[in-house]
Amino acid sequence: GEAARLKRLQQRLSRSLRVHGRNRASKRRDAIRAEIGRLNARIRHRRADFITQEAVHLVRDHGLVAVERLRIKDMTASARGTAEQPGRNVRQKAGLNRAILAKGWGGFLLKLEHAARYHGAHIEKVNPAYTSQTCHACKHIAPESRESQAVFRCVACGHQDHADVNAAKNILTAGLAVTGRGDLGVTRSTKRQPPTRLAA
Repeated sequence: GEAARLKRLQQRLSRSLRVHGRNRASKRRDAIRAEIGRLNARIRHRRADFITQEAVHLVRDHGLVAVERLRIKDMTASARGTAEQPGRNVRQKAGLNRAILAKGWGGFLLKLEHAARYHGAHIEKVNPAYTSQTCHACKHIAPESRESQAVFRCVACGHQDHADVNAAKNILTAGLAVTGRGDLGVTRSTKRQPPTRLAA
């Protein structure tokens, strides 16, 4: 609903600029700008509140949280290209970039790390390569196993799972492998068993 309202306000502002010109003062235009600002602020505050609550929930209930070490800046780079080498599917890439940025992944990771220090949890960043293409059951890697955004069916062993759940299991396994038997503190024994509270 807010996205539709924001789009309508932006259209109204655009029409106002076309009719009255950019350099001419307009109380109506200023009112539209103020309303857009308030709406954007509300969206930002709701996003910040959500990621804060989720981060605290994760580190409070789990001793280890494994996340992918994503390069968000590279992932959201423009596909426009140059005049000599124009990009392809620019509109689709721009839409994907907006969707990624709207989720606030970078802000969520910062909140997660801050909350983890407070609650004594450990955040492990793992290499994201092939996590969505690897079968958690037999470890076979094949792009064809990812049938769709939601379905994962291994072409080698036939194991089937939700694609995101299968990837999350791989991320958690990689995180446990890095931490090694769950010893999360520098002064704790290397003989400790893995923590029972885990999240990916």
